[in-house]
Amino acid sequence: MSNKIAIASDHAGFELKQDIISYLNKKNIDVIDLGTDSKKSVDYPDFANKLADEIKKDSSMTGILICGSGIGISIAANRHRHIRCALVTSEDEASLSRQHNNANVIALGARIISKEKALSFIEVFLSTDFEGDRHQKRIDIMS
Repeated sequence: MSNKIAIASDHAGFELKQDIISYLNKKNIDVIDLGTDSKKSVDYPDFANKLADEIKKDSSMTGILICGSGIGISIAANRHRHIRCALVTSEDEASLSRQHNNANVIALGARIISKEKALSFIEVFLSTDFEGDRHQKRIDIMS
């Protein structure tokens, strides 16, 4: 995975996004903050689209998306053919999304999980490699 991460959220995910950016900065990871920049109500698909556009420019980049539940923003992101976004609610899901699905974006629900869990899921996601082999065939079918 790249040492460059694009991150975006809607208003519900704004505070968690700020916490994640701080965490990643302490780990010397290059973070591209695509917004939103406040708790003022916005539309999550706009921010999923911004992140997808950024990853299209650099396919080695990883993405993090956050909304209230993680559901809407993950659906919006997965409309883009080059995005494999996994809505994650456990460390096992974070790991498997990388190992078996080669996910390049993780989605989190700010109203569903704690900051500590979010950071743990991100750590697992970023440190897990794609296994390839039989899983690559499945990725190819989706491409």
